[in-house]
Amino acid sequence: MNIRFIEGQGADPEQERRNALAKVAAIVALDAQGMPEAIDSVGYRSAGKTLIIGAARDVLPQADRLAAALPVTVLLTDAADGAPAGERPSLRIYPVFQVRGLVLSGWLGAFHATWQAPGQPPQQERFDLVLDLGATPQIAAHQKPHGYYAPGLDEAARGAALEALTDMVGDFEKPKYFAYKERLCAHSRNARTGCNACIDVCSAGAIEGAGNLVKVNPYLCAGCGACSTVCPTGAMTYAYPAPQHTGSRLKALLQAYYEVEGSEPVVLLHSESGGHLLANLPEPVPARVLPVALHHTASTGIEVWLTALAYGASGVTVLMTDDDAPQYTAALDQQMQFAQQVMDGLGYAGPHLQLLRVSSPAELGLALQHAPRGEVPAQRAGYNIAADKRNTLDYALDHLYRHAPQQVPAIPLAAGAPFGALALNRDTCSLCMACVGACPASALQDGQNAPQLRFIEKNCVQCGLCADTCPENAIALVPRLSFSESRKQAVLLNETQPFHCIRCSKPFGTLRMIEGMLARLASHPAFAGNLDRMKMCGDCRVIDMLQPQDEMKVTALRRE
Repeated sequence: MNIRFIEGQGADPEQERRNALAKVAAIVALDAQGMPEAIDSVGYRSAGKTLIIGAARDVLPQADRLAAALPVTVLLTDAADGAPAGERPSLRIYPVFQVRGLVLSGWLGAFHATWQAPGQPPQQERFDLVLDLGATPQIAAHQKPHGYYAPGLDEAARGAALEALTDMVGDFEKPKYFAYKERLCAHSRNARTGCNACIDVCSAGAIEGAGNLVKVNPYLCAGCGACSTVCPTGAMTYAYPAPQHTGSRLKALLQAYYEVEGSEPVVLLHSESGGHLLANLPEPVPARVLPVALHHTASTGIEVWLTALAYGASGVTVLMTDDDAPQYTAALDQQMQFAQQVMDGLGYAGPHLQLLRVSSPAELGLALQHAPRGEVPAQRAGYNIAADKRNTLDYALDHLYRHAPQQVPAIPLAAGAPFGALALNRDTCSLCMACVGACPASALQDGQNAPQLRFIEKNCVQCGLCADTCPENAIALVPRLSFSESRKQAVLLNETQPFHCIRCSKPFGTLRMIEGMLARLASHPAFAGNLDRMKMCGDCRVIDMLQPQDEMKVTALRRE
């Protein structure tokens, strides 16, 4: 191995030797952490009832082979007689249908197929396994459900699929990879959509909206963890392995590396497909690059990367391959932009982050020659990654700020960042408090007994629900990261005088709100000629509306 070629001309041979020894110590420390046992699991049961889909020429020979081991049903998408064109149909021991309008959904042990055969009413049936030999997969999700095989045209892949199918009989289980905290979710409020990040990034189609919340199908979830990475609030958490376990691995890795006087370590996060590329590199991985295997690289995000930098990593490289969904790459790239903006804003010389999407060992080897060599804090952090994402971010940002080359009060960030402030137009804000009811993070709060709107910037996740809910369009998002002490405090955004009911003197709104109502509803039939009702609380307004109009009444109106 030519160290100078890998690490650049002028590399210190003695330091390279120490880096190599430090890497061995780091990997030993990493392996000692082991893997945790899954606390919760998801169970599947399969009796082997198999559905095979595709053109007759492709399907029937495979069905003949598979029918000796499993109960098979064939749905042909071409030949009406159930045989390849020009071939005389033969008797088979399994049902064959020529179909149109096929609809397929489900997972291992619970696939549901609906189809229509010529001259017959629509039929539906349940299957345990599916072998899809069609040109276009019936299930379009990038991450296919367990028990669904769509090997394409490759004969070797088809053979492997048939072999795998015969082993898919019995009871199976997998970890439940996610945990969902409903109270933190910023998906929706009052029929207004705020955050769709987890739904958009899921390549298995396992997440969907469910009113104000989201619903995750644990049977479809493949454990990529991308939902937890893009979730701004921490409502979606990667539960297996837990964030604390990932943090302890990184901490042990970097601590051991520095104890043997290694320098400029780079944490290389990779999944199984990335591991295959690493194993076939034309040259060994550079000594300062420390590979860390994950179930999926999309499961780590900004809080983990910033923590690695706070622990002393000169950089974090995330390795993606062609097996990864394109939305994962886009999501991680955006997260890396935010993280690098933070490091740049604090004056740390960079870059610190590297996102690789490569398809060959040669590409990977070349890319690792340019692994990041970013500036690190003068003192390495000692905190542990917390179960709560926002808490971990607070720890990381606090440490990076305290040891930063330049301690700026705030750093502007790109749109979509999970941190920020609000710009409020006081002239149009009526203090209706609709934004307070919509805020999922308690960033916006009322003044309790006073008509005031308060804001805690530390809590804001920039979901936009407040801006979408505001009937006056008085709110705009300001993505930024503030380090001032005021970000943790409730800051007064707006206030006005309370308005008291002209009948009972009870405060029930604000002066500005009542003025706005008078302007908008003066022509409404319920108030035409009765504008004083607009100045009454709800109880007094009902009493006034139900009182006979021809009845003499004496009402003591409060002087304004």
